Amino acid sequence: MRQDFALTATGLQKRFGRKQAVAGVDLAVPAGSIYGVLGPNGAGKTTTLRILLGIIEPDAGEREVLGAMHPRDAGDRIGYLPEERGLYPSMKAKEAIAFMGALRGLDWAEGRRRGVAMLEAADLGQAANEKIRNLSKGMAQLVQLLGSMVHRPDLLVLDEPFSGLDPVNQEKLERLILAERDRGATILFSTHVMAHAQRLCDRLAIISGGLRRFEGTVEEARAMLPMRAHLVPRTGNGDARALLPADAIAVRDGYDFEVPAEGIEPILARLIESGHGVAGLSIERPGLHEVFVKLVRESEA
Repeated sequence: MRQDFALTATGLQKRFGRKQAVAGVDLAVPAGSIYGVLGPNGAGKTTTLRILLGIIEPDAGEREVLGAMHPRDAGDRIGYLPEERGLYPSMKAKEAIAFMGALRGLDWAEGRRRGVAMLEAADLGQAANEKIRNLSKGMAQLVQLLGSMVHRPDLLVLDEPFSGLDPVNQEKLERLILAERDRGATILFSTHVMAHAQRLCDRLAIISGGLRRFEGTVEEARAMLPMRAHLVPRTGNGDARALLPADAIAVRDGYDFEVPAEGIEPILARLIESGHGVAGLSIERPGLHEVFVKLVRESEA
């Protein structure tokens, strides 16, 4: 495996009965990056992550994780937050973190010490001696996340980590992920919420129907769709519509339309020459959400 990749996978396939959950997925996750696996519910994201971690074996394909042909051989260097959360409710938060670290070979006393420090850094210091059953769902989820990283893994795998968190705890989780990346870890996470992926990911893959539909950077994904413009004529809408692209839609005080291949300049020239003028203009690249919806719909057609 090339040194600049923490994880590679080629042609992963997995069937459960009649359902083809993963139909041939390729991934290459750069070391030290945040990499997102995006897809709708039932797309095969969780199955793909479990194959990569060695929790289940693929029917076909190969994967290499942190230089190991079998992921479990690198188990102590990996942190994992599963989609199905689960902590012992009678454990104190700091003990739960230490316990998860011990499962990866970390000394209990060191795990407790790190757990308290990590809780304080995450503004959860008051929860260190609270039992899990007394914590809110969001706080318990953050405790489990801290437990998955307390042994300072080289690879952190998070399955739908933002699910069920309120906006405040989502922001805390984003900060934790960025801090792990800055520490030098590689983060691989799955989600169907595009906003988190757009803010965090260095690279991403979009999976639908068990197949990879896209792989690249966020900007490469957004560049798949044309930019959109919102234009406000200076003289009001009037008959300015005839000078705009055929897909222009009247909204609020102006029009929305896709910027044509030849650019916005010819449109502005026509409006100025006709006397309509331009009172306002904004141009935006479509977000990751729009690209995601397009690719998923195409895969389902």
